[in-house]
Amino acid sequence: MTPLDPALRIRPAVDADGPAMADLIRAVFAEYDDCPFVPEEFPELEAPATHYGPRKGGVLWVVEREGPDGSRRIVGSLAVTPHAERYTFELFKVYVAADERGQGLSARLLCDAMTYARERGGRRMVLWSDTRFKRGHAFYRKHGFRQLPGIRALHDVGRSFEYAFARDIGQA
Repeated sequence: MTPLDPALRIRPAVDADGPAMADLIRAVFAEYDDCPFVPEEFPELEAPATHYGPRKGGVLWVVEREGPDGSRRIVGSLAVTPHAERYTFELFKVYVAADERGQGLSARLLCDAMTYARERGGRRMVLWSDTRFKRGHAFYRKHGFRQLPGIRALHDVGRSFEYAFARDIGQA
């Protein structure tokens, strides 16, 4: 696996990361036509670490980039939690800032999620992704996910529809 840029740090999220995660998601949504970010549709961002940790039994990681002046900004995220289906885990909040893509960051986060799930008995990983996020779909396919039949409507402001993806976790 490609080593990460030394200015990047993956760490468990804390609840105070919610506003910075909202900024990241807002920026990603802005890359797509008619894909508004409506904060009220993301109540989990009020306490994201608590939501994906104690409430859902998983973990949320964020990626920080340290600037030359020592400032930090969140440039990526990924959550993984147990799914209702036995031996299955689910990915959430898979976002990477546009200027950070193509450097192996998403692959590293996915690898960490697979390891996390495997260590907890996981055999399968699932996720839902907005139908507009075609670059994300290509990433998932490249990493062994297959698109499942069907589509779901979110009935949100952006009139979002999502595809389901799944893959076996396999061995390390």
